Amino acid sequence: MATEATAAPTTTATLTVPGAVLTYDIRPSSGTAHRPLVVIGSPMGASGFVTLAGHFADRTVVTYDPRGVERSTKDDPTSLSTPEQHADDVHRVIQTLGLGPVDMFASSGGAVNALALVAAHPDDVRLLVAHEPPLAAIVPDHEAALAACRAVGESYQQRGFGAGLAHFMVVVSYQGPFTAEFASQPGPDPQMFGMPADDDGTRTDPLLFQNLSTSTAYQPDIAALGAAPTTIVIGVGASGGQTLAHRAGEAAAGMLGQQATIFPGGHDGFLGGEYGQTGEPDAFAAKLREILDAG
Repeated sequence: MATEATAAPTTTATLTVPGAVLTYDIRPSSGTAHRPLVVIGSPMGASGFVTLAGHFADRTVVTYDPRGVERSTKDDPTSLSTPEQHADDVHRVIQTLGLGPVDMFASSGGAVNALALVAAHPDDVRLLVAHEPPLAAIVPDHEAALAACRAVGESYQQRGFGAGLAHFMVVVSYQGPFTAEFASQPGPDPQMFGMPADDDGTRTDPLLFQNLSTSTAYQPDIAALGAAPTTIVIGVGASGGQTLAHRAGEAAAGMLGQQATIFPGGHDGFLGGEYGQTGEPDAFAAKLREILDAG
């Protein structure tokens, strides 16, 4: 249950980093001894965490838009963004605010970036909850999994956003180990998923180009993570089935010598209507609070 606290208005700031200008939001709270909570995703920006942040009014909560996403700009949007770059960006935000060591909740690609952050800057984070990192490179079927991810990028490059996103939806919802046959299948008709069939010619999408290939191919530095003072909790969704992100979360937990922690809902369990999606935000936040308080 949240501690009584007086929350000041949210403030927004920018930070210039190598190759980008980041925008981040601070929801301050008074009268609390808790560590600040930094909440990150990728390519999901701050707007995806409004509901979750609202459950932690007793903590100062920081959210941000990754480079090239929403309000954060990128000098060269035709270039890839890597987990190491994102980790450096988050490190710079934490250092600028003088908040470390922080507690952190990281979702999806943000969870990948958070693992890179702890490996590179272990003193930045006291406790990390990494929820469903889509680490295709570490699942047993990694060759086919990575091929399926590359196929999404190829659909995008060849036929545009609608085709790429439709193919992405098929891959991320696929249950169980990937096969070479599945990975080599052409992407679906985007209109089957309500996606536009027209191609506007752009090829710089943050999900389908800038981050997909680098995030899924990332190999966590298990030795560095094991040596860090950070408590790391890998989470997976209760209703995720055997999707790539769920299986990769289980694999990451195993590499760290732990069992994955089960969270309510699926990959989107924390959403409360953002992007038109609703998970189980109240139960999800309660589980997160339980972990943070116990840590």
